[in-house]
Amino acid sequence: MGKNIQLWLYVMELITMVAFIFLLIADGRRLTETPIVQLDIQTEQYAMLLQATMSNGIANVTLSIPDGLITSISYCGINNLLATQNVEKDRGYWDVFWNHTTSRRARKKFLENSFEIIMDNENQAEISFKSTWNTSQSDELPLNSDIRFVMLRDTPGFYTYAIFERLEGWPLVDIENLRVVFKLQHDMFHYMAISDERQRIMPMPVDRETGKVLDYKEAVLLTNPTNTDLTGEVDDKYFYANDNKDDRVHGWVGADPPVGFWMIIPSDEFRTGGPYKQDLTTHVGPTVLSVFVSRHYAGDDLVIKFQQGEPWKKVIGPVFLYLNSNASAMDDPTVLWDDAKKRMNQEVASWPYDFPVSEDYIKSNQRGTVTGQLFVNDSTTTLVPASNSYIGLAPPGDVGSWQRENKGYQFWTKADACGNFAIENVIPGTYNLYATVPGTIGDYIYTSDVEVTPGCTIEIGSLVYNPPRNGATLWEIGVPDRTAAEFFIPTPPTQFNAHVYQNNSESIFRQYGLWEQYSVLYPENDLVYNVGTSNYSKDWFFAHVTRNIGNKTYEATTWKIIFNLECVVDSAANYTLQLALAAAQGAKLQVRFNDEKVVDPHFTTGKIGGDNAIARHGIHGLYWLHNIIVCGNLLLNGTNTIFLTQAIATNPFQGVMYDYIRFEGPHQ
Repeated sequence: MGKNIQLWLYVMELITMVAFIFLLIADGRRLTETPIVQLDIQTEQYAMLLQATMSNGIANVTLSIPDGLITSISYCGINNLLATQNVEKDRGYWDVFWNHTTSRRARKKFLENSFEIIMDNENQAEISFKSTWNTSQSDELPLNSDIRFVMLRDTPGFYTYAIFERLEGWPLVDIENLRVVFKLQHDMFHYMAISDERQRIMPMPVDRETGKVLDYKEAVLLTNPTNTDLTGEVDDKYFYANDNKDDRVHGWVGADPPVGFWMIIPSDEFRTGGPYKQDLTTHVGPTVLSVFVSRHYAGDDLVIKFQQGEPWKKVIGPVFLYLNSNASAMDDPTVLWDDAKKRMNQEVASWPYDFPVSEDYIKSNQRGTVTGQLFVNDSTTTLVPASNSYIGLAPPGDVGSWQRENKGYQFWTKADACGNFAIENVIPGTYNLYATVPGTIGDYIYTSDVEVTPGCTIEIGSLVYNPPRNGATLWEIGVPDRTAAEFFIPTPPTQFNAHVYQNNSESIFRQYGLWEQYSVLYPENDLVYNVGTSNYSKDWFFAHVTRNIGNKTYEATTWKIIFNLECVVDSAANYTLQLALAAAQGAKLQVRFNDEKVVDPHFTTGKIGGDNAIARHGIHGLYWLHNIIVCGNLLLNGTNTIFLTQAIATNPFQGVMYDYIRFEGPHQ
């Protein structure tokens, strides 16, 4: 009997131990499981407005119903990262700047009128806010919009994307700007980062309010900033512009608690203008942007102009709002920047995403790939690999038309050192293949259309770019890289402190008032460049601008290039001046050879340009290439002079930036 009791006690003890082990395992599983995604539809207590909150145990995002405005983002114990000092309609939103061509321009936030739950499970929530246009809304933007928000499990942040559509028969309209905007707590976020080099403590909104507005409203001299270290600096949102190709992540860091708020843009396929298109990233507010359509650094060429009855549909995004935190960032905010870059690389590697539910978003298995190898033949004997060139697919057009293309998708990649390229994840359609090669003038275009179908791999093979050239190089000024970065950039006017970044670096061309320095350096006589003795990095001013002669009056300027030609081969022979411009703003560039007074210039661009790159601290805008034939009878044996006149002079920002100038011998 005693033995039976002992056995029974032993068995019970064993059962208890096993049960305890199972409980530990179960508790361990519960501890290691990530919280599920939850979607909560609620009514505010007093305003009686519906709102939707998506949460995943890491972050919460709240949106108004049916408007689709982002009113709150909570993370890391902070109730709302967004600007609670603003009304709820002015915290996070999509908006558009548009106009009927016969009426005034208007800024419109997308305030949608219907709400739909697209997906709601423990791994993903996707919600949609829609607005549908009809012909009775003659004063409204003729565009259907479907703006979506997605939250995934175990993901510190959320995604947003939109489907925009026009139907046949709808009226004409211009769209100048399309973007998503987030305005953050101004007493929390003070440190901004847009690249490894461009990071800094930023001014406060009140600093702009108490400062002095300069030549345009965006530029404000900080006269009494809350951070005295910024006294004498100029704040201007255009300081923080970036090329599309260089803008994959940007954002802000809050110090207490140390939290990062980052915009990650994993692809440029839905942006306008190609890889060199510049746009805003962020600015004092603190404000975080993702700009998809704009005229910045381009002008009217990048305005989407829909004709009467023209249909259109495009998916923009998704972009990712990434949140991070690390206690060590209190002393070193770059910790969160470095983490954001790592996350950015993950997002880029995951593109195209597999989670968007919309059938209009094309998944990876529905896309195609185009491969090949590009060479450059800039002589008659040698092919050179087009190393590090940008090669892309864009809607059919002319040579270089991709930089002005604004309705379709573009897909670009960077070739390797041997000129090999693979353009992946291309949405099915008809494209031209384009390329731009560093160190080589002009633009390449493939002679045939490229038809991309779902799942295809198109091997184009070896391609050869024959850049514009009519004869041997006699002399050259600059580097053909589509920018004016290699030329002389002056120090800012002495009344302004340099705009510097956290690591004591500065973007030397992103300083206010550089255009004014031309009149200081050349108060009476214009720039003269002597081929063979002058140095373009010291003697060629970065922008050919007007001269300030006082009382807000400006005059045209004429630059001289002096060169020696030992012997003109033949008075009937044709020489060539290759003139590449990196930017133009309301300019008319005239070229004369050896006779400054001749009434009709030997060449003129006519009035060109609207990129405003000079005022907006950009080292380039749109690219222009002019192939100017010079008859030998215009040239002299011995000393020759080319006169370059920027003839329109009504304001300080008119002018051109040169990319590269080359003088070639007679046609070969």
